[in-house]
Amino acid sequence: MNSARLLSRSMDGPDPGEAVLQPSPRSPRRRMTLILLATILALIGAVSAGYYFAMRPVTLKIAVGPQTGDDYKLIQALAQVFARERNTVRLRPVVTDGPAASAVALKSGTVDLAVIRGDLPVPKVAQSVAVLHKNVAVLWALASAEQKAKRKSGKSSAIAGITDLAGKRVGVVGRTEANAGLLGVILQQYGVDPAKVQSIALPAGEVAEAVRSRKVDALLAAGPLNSKTIADAVLATAHTGREPVFLSVDSAEALAANHPSYEATSIPAGAFGGAPVRPDNEIKTVSFSHYIVARDGASDTTIATFTEQLFTARQIVMSEVPLAAKIETPDTDKDAVIPVQPGAAAYVDGEERSFLDRYSDLIWFSLMGLSLIGSAGAWFASYLRKDERTSTAAQRQRLLDMLATARRCSSAEELDTMQTEADAILRDTLDAYENGAIDSAALTAFSIALEQFHNAVADRKLLLSDASPLPPVRGARPQAV
Repeated sequence: MNSARLLSRSMDGPDPGEAVLQPSPRSPRRRMTLILLATILALIGAVSAGYYFAMRPVTLKIAVGPQTGDDYKLIQALAQVFARERNTVRLRPVVTDGPAASAVALKSGTVDLAVIRGDLPVPKVAQSVAVLHKNVAVLWALASAEQKAKRKSGKSSAIAGITDLAGKRVGVVGRTEANAGLLGVILQQYGVDPAKVQSIALPAGEVAEAVRSRKVDALLAAGPLNSKTIADAVLATAHTGREPVFLSVDSAEALAANHPSYEATSIPAGAFGGAPVRPDNEIKTVSFSHYIVARDGASDTTIATFTEQLFTARQIVMSEVPLAAKIETPDTDKDAVIPVQPGAAAYVDGEERSFLDRYSDLIWFSLMGLSLIGSAGAWFASYLRKDERTSTAAQRQRLLDMLATARRCSSAEELDTMQTEADAILRDTLDAYENGAIDSAALTAFSIALEQFHNAVADRKLLLSDASPLPPVRGARPQAV
């Protein structure tokens, strides 16, 4: 006996005087389903929001200056490429007066990145991300054609080496005071008291006039080998009629050993072009690096992504800013002058974490959360159905009690009342089965009890009908005795 048959039999139509059944209120199962659905949607929304916040573009402020310098032009070009390519990490340049001011901005925490010089004091919070470029020190004296000829014959008293700069005037090309400090380091390496050498700051545009008016005896410039500033300064010197005589820093290795922020290097012949070729021979000198550094505490994941974008964009920016070709990976050794940022080191060493590596914990905990929510929901649903199961068991027992009562009942009206109650019990039981409060085995047991009840009612009604006296016939006269 299935539930459909029972429902059909019970709902064939109410007996006269049977109460009309009202529709049941929203079932607990439906309420539980709505609660679970709302919880799942809320969790999906939370995960989606977390993914959005994890993957939305991150803007890093980078201090760089001065605005007229090559470093600023390069960083500005990189920022434009990052924005155009819709990269995950974006750059916002913050203009400063120079590398020293950029270092101060990083130390104060107002920026996330900074372009600094390696030969200047490095903030303790700085961690290297990339070498933006390396600058070489170019030192040359000024000589007339006659002095140059005498120098070759060994009879000239002109400047032939760094030790000859004592008592001379050296023009330091550029607006930064850091190059004057570089000159002092070189002089000290050769035992020349920097106080005995007059240092004169010269903007790049005033080099020719200073040479022509004999305001300086030698010049110092620092920048990349392909720097237009150095090439223009050397060319301006030659155009004044005073030939540049390049001074070699032969003690470059010893200087680098004493000052780890410098490296020994050389300037190849013809590096600055011109006719005749300048210089005509390879010149030993020292170099120092301009770094992109990050503030200690920056996200390793963000810096790793930035480093990857930086070396990818380098190829694009090179056509616009040739200086981009000089960008190099940082030194990842533990004894590096500036400690490397862990995210940048992971990129350089090929240990950058993938998306799954970064967010595996989040994904795992999300799955665990879904599992726990599902288990909790199932328990809660079972808890809500506890009363319903208890009620169904009580109604089944009531049906069995009515079965026994029906077999002894002496009134058809009482049987009709019990039939009406049985119909209500049937409705509640089917609702409980639909809601999952009872299983098919319980429904089968109820079906058997209901079948027996219907049979008992039918049998009792038939018995009562046969036992009742016949009604008198109308118009019939009583027979005489």
